Amino acid sequence: MSELTAHLDVPLDRGAPAAARHAVTAVLAGWGFHDADWLDGTAVIVSELVTNAVRHGGGCVALQLEAHAGRVVVSVADGSSVMPRRRDPDAIGGRGIALIEALAAGWTVQNHQGGKRVRVELFPCPGALEGAA
Repeated sequence: MSELTAHLDVPLDRGAPAAARHAVTAVLAGWGFHDADWLDGTAVIVSELVTNAVRHGGGCVALQLEAHAGRVVVSVADGSSVMPRRRDPDAIGGRGIALIEALAAGWTVQNHQGGKRVRVELFPCPGALEGAA
C-alpha cells in the first residue's frame, strides 16, 4: 500500500483552526475515511493543535497528514521550542492535552527546525476502506 501525505501551511490568524479543520476533514474524506464521529474527533484534535501553535508557537505553522495502512498521523509544527505541558484548566484553556489524549492513540513532540512538531496518531477509523492509504 502506498503512503498518502498532505502538507498545509496554516495562516496565522483567528480563522486558522477552522480553515485547518475543514481542509483536514476534506483530505481525509478524499482518502476514504468517512466515519463522521471519527472525522469530528480528528477535527477537534486539529483545532487544538493549530490553536496552540498560532497562540503560543510563533513563526510559520505547518500541518501535515500521513496515512498508511489505515494508520493516520496528524502533525503541526511551529517556531517555538517550548514543549507543550499539561496545566490546570481555567477559563482561558488548559484542556487541550486532555482532549488529545482522550481522542487519539498517542502523541509525541519532536524538535523541528528550531521549533517543535507535535505528532498525534489517531485511533483507527471505523469502516475505513481497506485500500485507504
